[in-house]
Amino acid sequence: MPDGSAAGYDRRVRMLALDLGSRRIGLAISDATATLARPLDVVEAPAAEQLTRVSAIIAALRAEDDGLGGVVVGLPRRLDGTPNEQTAAVLAFVERLRAGVDLPIVLQDERLSSVEAESRLALRDRDWRSRKKKLDAAAAAVILQDYLDGSGGQEIRQ
Repeated sequence: MPDGSAAGYDRRVRMLALDLGSRRIGLAISDATATLARPLDVVEAPAAEQLTRVSAIIAALRAEDDGLGGVVVGLPRRLDGTPNEQTAAVLAFVERLRAGVDLPIVLQDERLSSVEAESRLALRDRDWRSRKKKLDAAAAAVILQDYLDGSGGQEIRQ
């Protein structure tokens, strides 16, 4: 077929989500139809190395067969929607990332994503130490799923 789709299958590409922290970055990825999000990994790196590490991960994911269509970054805010102490750092990171990555990057409200991720993990894993290791990636999956559900998996805009 000329549009690259197979009988009734509209091919889209995966999305990556980042839950940025001062020491860790949670990563989540969607399936190739941009429908379901799952935790991918947690990157532990000092702030000075985070951009380099994330850029390398993005390049590796783009090179895979399923590709990568864009990046969703969790934007921290207070419960009332106003910026908190991490908001400026995340916005600065996103600007640096946009300068070095040729993909659409969007911001997604991440309020209460860690709370939701923790409650989901607690259902399957009673050991809090074990949950803590998975929390950042699980929070990224919540952020990504919220984005996918809100956009219907449509093309993202910068």
